[in-house]
Amino acid sequence: MEQENDWDRDLLLDPAWEKQQRKTFTAWCNSHLRKAGTQIENIEEDFRDGLKLMLLLEVISGERLPKPERGKMRVHKINNVNKALDFIASKGVKLVSIGAEEIVDGNAKMTLGMIWTIILRFAIQDISVEETSAKEGLLLWCQRKTAPYKNVNVQNFHISWKDGLAFNALIHRHRPELIDYDKLRKDDPVTNLNNAFEVAERYLDIPKMLDAEDIVGTLRPDEKAIMTYVSCFYHAFSGAQKAETAANRICKVLAVNQENEHLMEDYEKLASDLLEWIRRTIPWLENRAPEKTMTEMQQKLEDFRDYRRVHKPPKVQEKCQLEINFNTLQTKLRLSNRPAFMPSEGRMVSDINGAWHKLEGAEKGYEEWLLNEIRRLERLDHLAEKFRQKAAIHESWTDGKETMLTQKDYETATLSEIKALLKKHEAFESDLAAHQDRVEQIAAIAQELNELDYYDSPSVNARCQKICEQWDALGSLTQNRRESLERTEKQLESIDELYLEYAKRAAPFNNWMEGAMEDLQDMFIVHNIEEIQGLITAHDQFKSTLPEANKEREAIQAIQAEVQKIAQYNGIKLAGNNPYTTITPQSIDKKWEKVQQLVPQRDQALQEELARQQSNDHLRRQFANQANMIGPWIQNKMEEIGRISIEMNGTLEDQLTHLRQYEQSIIEYKPNIDQLEGDHQLIQEALIFDNKYTSYTMEHLRVGWEQLLTTIARTINEIENQILTRDAKGISQEQLHEYRTSFNHFDKDHSGVLQAEEFKACLISLGYDVENNKQGDAEFARIMGIVDPNNSGAVTFQAFIDFMSRETTDTDTADQVIASFKILAGDKNYITAEELRRELPPDQAEYCIARMAPYTGPDAVPGALDYMSFSTALYGESDL
Repeated sequence: MEQENDWDRDLLLDPAWEKQQRKTFTAWCNSHLRKAGTQIENIEEDFRDGLKLMLLLEVISGERLPKPERGKMRVHKINNVNKALDFIASKGVKLVSIGAEEIVDGNAKMTLGMIWTIILRFAIQDISVEETSAKEGLLLWCQRKTAPYKNVNVQNFHISWKDGLAFNALIHRHRPELIDYDKLRKDDPVTNLNNAFEVAERYLDIPKMLDAEDIVGTLRPDEKAIMTYVSCFYHAFSGAQKAETAANRICKVLAVNQENEHLMEDYEKLASDLLEWIRRTIPWLENRAPEKTMTEMQQKLEDFRDYRRVHKPPKVQEKCQLEINFNTLQTKLRLSNRPAFMPSEGRMVSDINGAWHKLEGAEKGYEEWLLNEIRRLERLDHLAEKFRQKAAIHESWTDGKETMLTQKDYETATLSEIKALLKKHEAFESDLAAHQDRVEQIAAIAQELNELDYYDSPSVNARCQKICEQWDALGSLTQNRRESLERTEKQLESIDELYLEYAKRAAPFNNWMEGAMEDLQDMFIVHNIEEIQGLITAHDQFKSTLPEANKEREAIQAIQAEVQKIAQYNGIKLAGNNPYTTITPQSIDKKWEKVQQLVPQRDQALQEELARQQSNDHLRRQFANQANMIGPWIQNKMEEIGRISIEMNGTLEDQLTHLRQYEQSIIEYKPNIDQLEGDHQLIQEALIFDNKYTSYTMEHLRVGWEQLLTTIARTINEIENQILTRDAKGISQEQLHEYRTSFNHFDKDHSGVLQAEEFKACLISLGYDVENNKQGDAEFARIMGIVDPNNSGAVTFQAFIDFMSRETTDTDTADQVIASFKILAGDKNYITAEELRRELPPDQAEYCIARMAPYTGPDAVPGALDYMSFSTALYGESDL
């Protein structure tokens, strides 16, 4: 009753609507009845006996109705109409207030209502765009098709069609050669409507169902008439609609492939660039060619620091980003049902990790070599300077000694002079013996410089050789002179005992002073407080011997004073200086004064070195305090990230937000690392090579920090990939939670992966038949081939959720793409370049043309392309 009331109300609103419906419905019925060789002229009269009504239903449904009754009696007509109405009801149509008697009696309103019911069921009901209802679907289809056209705005099935432009736009969209749309004017609706109706009837086999004048002359055209007519356009262009759907599917598949190819190219380039940088850098780090000077080696160390601070950190980020890009690409390939990406030879992630490991090994060896070389050069500089000092002192002492030993003064000397010469020579021999130790020290230092590969060893060796040869010559000359003096000793008797005693005591004391001055001016090198304190203690011990030495000096000077006293007392005129020695009291006092000056200078030097070592110890403590906090902090963060990656707190987005906040907190910790790097640089510049206050080295902390940054980035990437998988596969949060719960339950060691037996137990708990029998083993081997294609023996959580969601998610397949191409090709086994350019966007059309092989089947034509092999290649092993 409700439909009848609506129908009556519609007709009462505008009597012209009945005229429009009558004409439209009659034309619609005739467009189908002519297939059976018949027509109707008066819709209520020609359907009264039910015969043409039953014939119409058979044509539009393709089914056979019960055999009609051919009698002329009213009961026969009612029976035929009832058969038709029963058939309509069997198709799920609820007929309200439409009975056979009204149709047989020629009730126009009921007959039009019945025909509208048939049109709705068989011409409009199956129209659906994006899961909308029939009417909404037809309206949405019209809106989409006419959207690009000016002056067309389809919002309904009445007013929106009055100017005729919408009808013309529908035709032009599918058959642009039939209508010159740009010549149509909005202010000439009759011409527009007639143009569309005539073109549709002539070229599209859609009969004229409306009059232009009736539509223009009506305030609001009849909605049912317009819908009926428009549905004919929809069915006429349904083939094009299928082609559009097919083209959309192909565009989507090709877009995925193009994006993946771009990601693959980016990976290959980034991998090549990183490997090339590593290839160039390793030879530099493996170069062990030493430099000659400390300055040059310290410049090498500074270059290495620049490499660690400036050049390497961006490469660490590139390596991390490369792994993230690789994992994301593999996830996208899995989600789009594509084969896994295999980088070109030598560019696998494992290859890059191997090269990186070699780089870090070279780094460690290079830094150790640099520091060892600096220690060696420091030792060499110290030894070289010590050699020069001792050689200069010795050469100064030997100056003129050969001349003295070769003179013939004893030939004309008196007996007392001879005795004096002999005693003087004995004193010289004593002095000579005292210098033997210095010569041996000089030779030992030269030998050590040779062993340490001192760059100026030739000149050192030459000087040492000259000293040794001269020393040997002095020994021979000394022996010869002694023999000469002894030969004349019997003739010489009077020797002044006091001079002799002076000479004997002055010589070792003078030598002691020279040794003391040499020791007080001796260079020293220490590396810690204990060593400098040892030198200070030794110096303090030396100072404690000075009072006793001063007594010896006074005693020696007293001898000389006694000589002067005796000579003066006895009126003896001394011929000159002590004949037994060249060491004068003045020289002894001068050297003693020099020793007294050198003692406080040595004190100052030792105290300055003590202050430097205390500063170094402060640097050690400063570095250790920071390192002892940063080391455990890094370890703690690594453990926390491991826990976060297996916990299930909130949604994936919550976890991702938490991890990004966590990552930010780690990044904000970077100034502590930078400060520690600064402390480490100060330690290296101070040539500090050990630190007893900490077990952490800068290298250890650098590696830990880089691993921490890489680990948090990888964990974030894993969550992003899980979100990508969840969204692409349509996995609910509850399902994902269930997957994670199952995974964690069997991950007994909390390693983040399931070993093969753990994974099998997990599958059994989820209902998979992988028990220990032949069939179960085969099924488990098949599943492991999917989740662990590299045969690592372990299953990651990403691979686990990929597998769990694979069988419940619909993805594009090669068969679906082939079916879509077949629609675009008009059911042919091949497609042409022209068809591809007509149906697809330009870039995707050219993408297909460039990659499709020629079609070689028996039905091939020139230019035919093989879309089947192309579609299969999209989902298999291929270079596409």
